[in-house]
Amino acid sequence: MLTLTDISKSYDGARPRKVLHGVSLALDAGEYVAIMGESGAGKSTLLHLIAGLDRPDSGRILFDGQDLATLDDDAATLLRRRKLGFVFQAFHVLPNLSAGQNVALPLLLNGLEREKASARVAEMLAAVGLDGREDSLPRELSGGELQRVAIARALVHRPMLLLADEPTGNLDHETAARVLRLLRELVNANGAAAIIVTHSAVAAAAADRVLQLTPSGLAPPGPLPPMSAPS
Repeated sequence: MLTLTDISKSYDGARPRKVLHGVSLALDAGEYVAIMGESGAGKSTLLHLIAGLDRPDSGRILFDGQDLATLDDDAATLLRRRKLGFVFQAFHVLPNLSAGQNVALPLLLNGLEREKASARVAEMLAAVGLDGREDSLPRELSGGELQRVAIARALVHRPMLLLADEPTGNLDHETAARVLRLLRELVNANGAAAIIVTHSAVAAAAADRVLQLTPSGLAPPGPLPPMSAPS
């Protein structure tokens, strides 16, 4: 489903910095992978490259048989809209839309009828513990609730690939465990794949495979602690 080959990325500026170097990864349908690493290691940058939100300096990214480098902006946007779900670390919930309207956006952009979209939205908000909050505006929600809105929006259109940047970082233990179960259910039910970036070894332990991002690429980390309440 997804193949990264020898990906490198640098940023220019007053202090030029090489963020990624020689990163390779193969991800199959139905696989759930966690990527760990120190702050500044390039984990979020890697997710942005996979989503086509940025381009690598060198290397190749193939998703669902398409080379992302060959897609123009419109084609890349369409690919993300139909086949990708992205949970951003900063949420990116639209402030002037209600929770339900935010979650409905991917469905409406993909042409689903409003009645069917509303039913799917209610189902997804209930799954993340926000049932009855469809009409709440972002300013009326806590940081953890906003994160759950972002997660519901990323999952509602049943994407082929879910990318999640610290998906449990602002959640209490019970809600984090529920979100991790949701991610697993998506992978199992839809034959989708998921990549989560996390600092939590406990959250990573729920994945099929855990990789550590280092200056020399991706590699298996040392032993992880037993699975318990995520943080």
